[in-house]
Amino acid sequence: MSGIPTLDIPVLRPEPAPFEPYRDPVAAVERLVALYDRNTRFIRDGFQAMVEGRGPAEGRIRACYPAVRLVVPTHTPVDTRLSYGYVAEPGEYTTTIAQPSLFFAYLVEQLSQLLHHHGLPVEVGESDVPIPLHFAFPEGTHIEGVQMDALTKPLRDIFDVPDLAVTDDAIVNGTWYGRPGEPNPLAPFTAPRIDFSLHRLQHYTATAPVHFQNFVLFTNYQFYVEEFCRHARALLDTPDSPYETLVEPGNVITRRGETAPSSGTPLGRLPQMPAYHLVRPGHSGITLINIGVGPSNAKTITDHVAVLRPHAWLMLGHCAGLRASQRLGDYVLAHGYVREDHVLDADLPTWVPIPPLAEVQVALEQAVEQVAGLSGWDLKRIMRTGTVASIDNRNWELRDHLEPVQRFSQSRAIALDMESATIAANGFRFRVPYGTLLCVSDKPLHGELKLPGMASAFYQRQVAQHLEIGMRALELLREMPPERLHSRKLRSFMETAFQ
Repeated sequence: MSGIPTLDIPVLRPEPAPFEPYRDPVAAVERLVALYDRNTRFIRDGFQAMVEGRGPAEGRIRACYPAVRLVVPTHTPVDTRLSYGYVAEPGEYTTTIAQPSLFFAYLVEQLSQLLHHHGLPVEVGESDVPIPLHFAFPEGTHIEGVQMDALTKPLRDIFDVPDLAVTDDAIVNGTWYGRPGEPNPLAPFTAPRIDFSLHRLQHYTATAPVHFQNFVLFTNYQFYVEEFCRHARALLDTPDSPYETLVEPGNVITRRGETAPSSGTPLGRLPQMPAYHLVRPGHSGITLINIGVGPSNAKTITDHVAVLRPHAWLMLGHCAGLRASQRLGDYVLAHGYVREDHVLDADLPTWVPIPPLAEVQVALEQAVEQVAGLSGWDLKRIMRTGTVASIDNRNWELRDHLEPVQRFSQSRAIALDMESATIAANGFRFRVPYGTLLCVSDKPLHGELKLPGMASAFYQRQVAQHLEIGMRALELLREMPPERLHSRKLRSFMETAFQ
């Protein structure tokens, strides 16, 4: 349901688009694209007519999101080894769809699974959820203030605007409860929620959603950005490299074989969380986002990246080592988290365990072995596996040490940072495979504070290889079949069919 009150005023709409059955997933997605393009164009044309004084004298201009529907009359035997691609109970399932061109391959895959498992057609038609005016404009297009001034009535009296009543995370949080007779959700996010995040991604990262890749690195240190861009350009200069382009903030694009960017506008000032994309065909490359410091940033960006349904994300950052045996530059592979970041307490209670994912843990350890040239017992000289504590107080060192040190000891934590638990917990919440590999940058409990001149040569060498390890781990994960990577550990007993 739209959440928009029904008013007794005329509403100008496009021609109705009833639901039609499809057994070809590509044809079904093509109709989604056609409906979405038609309806957003209808809204844009209506807005332009109002600006030019050609609009209707009264009433509203409205068009709705397209939708996918699946009706399952009886229980269907399915391959339960899979974590997605089917519904467990009979009933009607539906989801609204935003920007289907961007999600074309994803939607084809999800619908293919449904058609295969249930042997029933999927239906495509028009929902009753209005498309907000702000979301009807193409990427990078804005409603200019000069145009707004030309309207003789308030914007919300003519067009639909974003409605928070249908833009929440109730489905992924497991708190969604439908009214009697209401269809069950087919996907983890509604169309308005997806549109909201796609616009926020552009704002926070200064790159268009179309450039984001399916394998994501988060970091909290500028060094990794510089190293990523250097490494990316070297790969683009390699003849047999599978990577095609590097995209930087401002949608600045450098293609293989080019010595300078061929499109985009370099920014005079970076956005809050700049993103860099090393692009491969099929969005199978690597995206790096510098999230800065703190759990709030970590939650903000993962809330929005999640709607793109990435295959995995990893945190590569710096941490405080809590053990005397650790050295600056040692690695920490997280297999558990103490969540004292608090930003997700309302969405994912702290009593919910965040399990290590075997596929990601193995890939990270193999990547350290391959890049560092160590294995087995020798690997323990530079890497420890254990619990990472994430805290929301960057200056925790200034408090009385007795209480926090006791808790760190009781939890068996070996490292402390501000972002890792947030990123892992949001990965768990959004069903995105996650992992953490940190580099020890200080040991405050042992007198080695993060101050200028404290870094050793060993530390400087280690951080230079840290990014390479993260990229290699994502390449190893990319080689896994999707059904293995998207673990059942991330799925609850009440799940949507879409991954």
